[in-house]
Amino acid sequence: MAPLPARPPPESECQPVSPSALLIGPARPASTAVGTGGHRPEIDGLRAVAVLLVAAYHVWLGRVSGGVDVFLMLTGFLITASLVRAATGEGIRYGAFLARLAARLVPTAAAVALATLAATWLLLPETRWREAPGDAVAALLYHTNWRLALDSVDYLARDGDVSPFQHFWSLSVQGQFYLLWPALIAAAVWAARRAGRAPRPVLIGALSAVLALSLAYSVLMTRADQPWAYFDTGARLWEFALGGLLALLLPVLRPARATRVALGWTGLAALVLCGALLQVSSVFPGYAALWPTLAAVAVIVAGTSGSALGADRLLALRPLRYLGSISYALYLWHWPVLVVYLAVAERDLATPLGGAAVLAVSVLLAAATTPAADRLARQARGGGRRAVLPGVAAALACLLPVLGASAAWSAQQSAERARWAELLTDGSSYPGAAAGARVPDLPMYPPLAWAAEDAPVTYDDGCNQTTTGTEVITCVYGADEPVRTVALVGGSHAAHWFPALEEIAHARDWRLVNIVKGACLFTDAPQTYLGEPYTACAEWNRAVMAELRELRPDTVFTTGTTTSRDGSAGFGEEQVVDGYVDRWRELDGLGIDVVAVRDTPRFGFDVPDCLAVSGPEECTAAPEDSLAPVSPLAGLDLPPNVTVLDLTDLFCAPDVCRPVIGNVLVYWDSSHIGATFMRTLAPELERRWNQAEGRAS
Repeated sequence: MAPLPARPPPESECQPVSPSALLIGPARPASTAVGTGGHRPEIDGLRAVAVLLVAAYHVWLGRVSGGVDVFLMLTGFLITASLVRAATGEGIRYGAFLARLAARLVPTAAAVALATLAATWLLLPETRWREAPGDAVAALLYHTNWRLALDSVDYLARDGDVSPFQHFWSLSVQGQFYLLWPALIAAAVWAARRAGRAPRPVLIGALSAVLALSLAYSVLMTRADQPWAYFDTGARLWEFALGGLLALLLPVLRPARATRVALGWTGLAALVLCGALLQVSSVFPGYAALWPTLAAVAVIVAGTSGSALGADRLLALRPLRYLGSISYALYLWHWPVLVVYLAVAERDLATPLGGAAVLAVSVLLAAATTPAADRLARQARGGGRRAVLPGVAAALACLLPVLGASAAWSAQQSAERARWAELLTDGSSYPGAAAGARVPDLPMYPPLAWAAEDAPVTYDDGCNQTTTGTEVITCVYGADEPVRTVALVGGSHAAHWFPALEEIAHARDWRLVNIVKGACLFTDAPQTYLGEPYTACAEWNRAVMAELRELRPDTVFTTGTTTSRDGSAGFGEEQVVDGYVDRWRELDGLGIDVVAVRDTPRFGFDVPDCLAVSGPEECTAAPEDSLAPVSPLAGLDLPPNVTVLDLTDLFCAPDVCRPVIGNVLVYWDSSHIGATFMRTLAPELERRWNQAEGRAS
């Protein structure tokens, strides 16, 4: 999967939708296009190939295949054909259209969501529980894509914590398309009739405009903020429009038999190779997404070639056609089955045998749920083609158990928080960094399910710049008339000191100014992010210096070293980054003091995830794994305005760094210190700071 943060986006695919789930009326095979008829068995086979690629790439390669774009194009192709037939006939009945779609799509989605909630509770580690109720609700109310888009620009979104509901983002994109497309088609047909023109040319013009505008937006957004664009419905609309144009133009596309054969095999080969040759999760959905969509277009244009050598002969095989008929359910089931398997097996990728088992279980579940969902959809049609209530009732009957289960789980989480609020009133039970020789034997705080929430409040306040942004975001905390102003400047390892500094600021009537950007060190030296030049960081750093010249704080608090776990030098690659000291000298010229704090140790594995399956003694790290034997700041010729602080002994004993100290969880991921632990460290930070500057405590 690809992730989320400024992490790579999650490697999920768009859900394949069967023709019966897309067409108004009873289940029927895919038709060719507007104005034509006949069964298109190769479309069923194409859908099967796409869903098998999606599943295989997820299961064995941990990559995205490009099938997402095929399914979006196919959806546009089939829905446009159906809506144009309705619009040019007795008209589109918006309510009935949506009710029938809900009756077909929601039962399977609700069954998968309910089973996934149960599997999360029973089989996944506690660190996956917090988001599960909200993820389930977002999945069935069609806004998972926007939920993931917001997470995708969060640098601190935890790596490896892939939601078993993540693949529902594609259902959300399609749901939003279903709301828009009937109105667009109806408006174009109305305009054509009003102008006394044939509907087809007007429809072609309207869909061409959508394609051009959306593709341009997609290319621009992919360049500017690819993780966001990946989930942005506006950046995906052109793929639906491409399918719609294909439906309108297919009747006049009549290639010769030899051309059909060439188109079919070329398109099929291009589709299979797309995910292998392109890193789909990091370059889509811009112009690169033309590869799989045009490959699928080629297969559809090839159609039934009439040749024994055509690709349609392969795609029309009964096994592929059957898989195509259950592809919607197969897509929905394969992802949570895979996530549960990987969690239970404690693996990042499936073994050949394990992956085969995942696919087999997914096919069996899809084969069981598809007929049941189809029966429910047929029952919902009992009121006739124009009826709305039967479809709505069928969808609600499936939705309510999932929404009820999610609400109950959320209520249980709220009750647990209230219980912890009472326990924490006794500060001596959870001393954290202030722990003495004896600490009561009590459950750790925060519980693992809440570990990801234990980040500085500045992230919730929107005060930390994302990896793609360049604007300086300044947020001010503390006294209105301060005796001292401290600016916290740097990347996320500077940001995690905020809770301790805020405690000191409130106690001392200081003003604390937060100026932080994800993965961006406070230096003018060139930096990289995800292997690429980090130009947004360089631009932000220049703007930060301009901000500090205007703000003139008394002190800048920042990291003085940077730790890593490369180990190529025989110890952790801790260093004073190029440009740090030059930056501090520049601040000295402005009359601004600098507090350079030694960076914190890195564990190299997700600490809460480790604690979810093992005891604290199995989740420790050696200091030398990420720290130099002696602080690289020691012995450096530093400017006179620099005060150096080293609090490593509060995180590690000489031979071990522990995940839990004084009953408080230290790390909320692999390297970032939790806000709770940082607050317990504030008194000692203040004492050492005063001592280093020669002030009385």
